[in-house]
Amino acid sequence: MNVQAARAVAYEVLRAVSGDEAYANLLLPHAIVRANLDAKDAGLATELTYGTLRRRGTYDAIIALAADRSVERIDPAVLDALRLGVHQLLSTRVASHAAVNESVELARRHGGGKGAAGFANAVLRRVSRDTPGEWMDRIAAAARSDDERIGVTTSHPVWIVRALRRALTAEGRAGELAELLDADNVAPRVAMVALPGLAEAPDDATAARFAPTAFTTHGGGDPEGLIRASEGRIRVQDEGSQLAALALSRAMPVREGERWLDLCAGPGGKTALLAAEALAHGAQLDANEIAPARAGLVRQAVASVPLDVTVSEEDGRERAARSPEQYDRILVDAPCTGIGALRRRPEARWRKVPSDVPDLTALQQELVLSAFEALKPGGVVAYVTCSPHLAETSGVLAEVKRTLGDAAEELDARAVVRSVALHEIDLPDQADGSLRAQLWPHRHGTDAMSIALLRKR
Repeated sequence: MNVQAARAVAYEVLRAVSGDEAYANLLLPHAIVRANLDAKDAGLATELTYGTLRRRGTYDAIIALAADRSVERIDPAVLDALRLGVHQLLSTRVASHAAVNESVELARRHGGGKGAAGFANAVLRRVSRDTPGEWMDRIAAAARSDDERIGVTTSHPVWIVRALRRALTAEGRAGELAELLDADNVAPRVAMVALPGLAEAPDDATAARFAPTAFTTHGGGDPEGLIRASEGRIRVQDEGSQLAALALSRAMPVREGERWLDLCAGPGGKTALLAAEALAHGAQLDANEIAPARAGLVRQAVASVPLDVTVSEEDGRERAARSPEQYDRILVDAPCTGIGALRRRPEARWRKVPSDVPDLTALQQELVLSAFEALKPGGVVAYVTCSPHLAETSGVLAEVKRTLGDAAEELDARAVVRSVALHEIDLPDQADGSLRAQLWPHRHGTDAMSIALLRKR
């Protein structure tokens, strides 16, 4: 039998994500174009891909019960077909027979023939006999602890559940955990940026809640036409990402001739916004990205801004070290776990493990300290992560401040973000006494960006 093109595309992306550690947001658009999907099928492929990735932990628990074996004992190609089928059965309005039959065919084609097909058919028909609520009750009852129950029913690894709870507790908001976990599993509305001084939001656009540069399109439709028409001066960018860049550019008045540096610039969204801000105020901007492919994306991102932005390809620590006291503002958008962007990059929750955190925090600390040395006296560094993990945010910031001592002054990032925001924004105090701003998907509709500002005395 033939498999509907949208399902074939979704399965192709799922296999690449789980087998080759591909990124769905990069691969899916190309797969849709290659398959020549129309708008309706492209929408279905997108929903099937991201829905399956977001709920993978829950679906794996259900599959294990229905198959009476752990998912580690199931052929990976068959497992991805089962995940896709279970998503359609339990979380969409797709007809059960279509969900089962086409998923079985995918298992047959890619998982080893009739035996794989028979196994997939038995598992999916077992799943289809009961309601989503009944399956959720079963996997909750099988959990060995409260945190495992929360993790399996909300499709989050237990370590991420605990990290998010601790981060909320640091704001006195532990009661918001369920709301946050739910928000991670909802597709975010597409946020756009109009580069200031270079583009305007369309007349029918809706202004965003906070960032003055952000907007959403009417009905949230395909933004590609708008991006092309603006020659890249309008683009897709999370509102929290915009606020992070603006917190640096607007932390204090800009003096003409300032030099700015985006130290970890890929893929270039914040770089483009900083370039527009620099252009408007007579400043210069340099950028650096260690990965050549991502450095290429940075060059593409800033191509629409009539400013000469030099993009180097070095380790950020080395790049900063060779420019002592050269810059007035430096953005350190540091490599991190990315658990603040699980709405948009759902596969990140299955990629990272707790043992990744120490190496990442050590790298973040070294990048911030190197950036600080590259600041002129009076200059400001913004330390930004797309993660609320306290080790990556409060922990790194505390260690950096301890190392720098009286040489550094922490600016009130919450006050800066409030001054930038179009409307009142809820940014509670942090338990550690730091002045960093923490954004949240459930509270602000943004990625969970952490923003801290340090000025060299």
